[in-house]
Amino acid sequence: MGTSGSKTSPEALFGKEVVRLRKRLGVSQEELAFRAEVHRTYISQIERGLKSPTLNMILKLSRGLKASASRLVAAVERQL
Repeated sequence: MGTSGSKTSPEALFGKEVVRLRKRLGVSQEELAFRAEVHRTYISQIERGLKSPTLNMILKLSRGLKASASRLVAAVERQL
């Protein structure tokens, strides 16, 4: 796996993927939170890499983002 000096945390990489998919859908954090049945502040924390999501949360987010959970995780895995 690649190491290019500065290492980005898996949480930060996951958050960037959530942002990318959310923007692709054209929805706000609030709308994603509604779709995923979580609080908007939690979406913000996920997107900023401040929270490490549980499997249950990954599944909820994937439903809200209309993407598979495996796609979310694979996007992180590719960048580690």
